[in-house]
Amino acid sequence: MKILVTGFDPFGNDKINPAIEAVKKLPDTINDATIIKLEIPTVFNQSAQVVHQAIIDNQPDYVLNIGQAGGRFGLTPERVAINLDDGRIADNAGFQPTDQVIQADGQNAYFTQLPVKAMVQAIKQAGIPSSLSTTAGTYVCNHIMYQVQYMIDKEFPTLKAGFMHIPFLPDQVVNRPNTPSLSLVDDVAGITAAIGAIVDRDGKSDISIIGGSLN
Repeated sequence: MKILVTGFDPFGNDKINPAIEAVKKLPDTINDATIIKLEIPTVFNQSAQVVHQAIIDNQPDYVLNIGQAGGRFGLTPERVAINLDDGRIADNAGFQPTDQVIQADGQNAYFTQLPVKAMVQAIKQAGIPSSLSTTAGTYVCNHIMYQVQYMIDKEFPTLKAGFMHIPFLPDQVVNRPNTPSLSLVDDVAGITAAIGAIVDRDGKSDISIIGGSLN
């Protein structure tokens, strides 16, 4: 089994992105699955082009995209991606879409094929905070999650994919009072546990536990 794991480069005013830093430190194999690591640009359309080529080149069984979600307390696997780009800030190429459809012939939304509840459970069992998220936002994180699902819909029907957000690193919140953060060591351990759950649930449905929220 091969799993392509991607992480974004830094964006906005930050000089580091925990996503790619954590991805680079992942083991080369997790539960006998080969981990293919890839840095992708925080650029709306280019990010999808880079991932598309990596899928063609590596023929992975799974794709897990990792991104930064400043302000979140734990690792949050995403359940759904929506067909909308609406950038609060410009991407790293200076592009800032407003209310823009990602794919005109795509579904309004796509649900992940990953066992997100099992992933949350595995992360928590590793002693790291985690919860299930039902909004990947409208920035490049949602964009890449949606684009990979669109690729599955149109081109790679056997591929399974999804997205997970991780919090700021401690260094990033020095000048952001009362903002949660998580160490890089915990990020790596949590992502590793999540990937372990993906491998363990291969060919099976997700576990049935409560994952909803009130807001």
